[in-house]
Amino acid sequence: MHSEIKFNIELDENRVPEKLTWSAQDGGVQAEEAKAIMLSIWDSKAKETMRIDLWTKDMPVDEMKIFFHQTLVAMSDTFKRATDDEKMSDTMKDFCDYFAEKLELTK
Repeated sequence: MHSEIKFNIELDENRVPEKLTWSAQDGGVQAEEAKAIMLSIWDSKAKETMRIDLWTKDMPVDEMKIFFHQTLVAMSDTFKRATDDEKMSDTMKDFCDYFAEKLELTK
């Protein structure tokens, strides 16, 4: 058994993303539009993270700030689940609160 996630990136003449879509058949997602993608892949042989960070040229800066904040919060949650290190997860969440406060994202 396998599962597949696909990303489609439409570029302008300068190779800047104009449109991002993604599909995940198992999740019921078909060519759903996105404005930004952050993908991290662990290379265990090289012991390093490879990254793909893309956003469309019409991604609003205020939405990018929210996207980063939500990604940082999600990483804190994932870190706790992956390592069971509650103390560091709480520290990461404190930074997320600080990040949101400084960017005036708090509601």
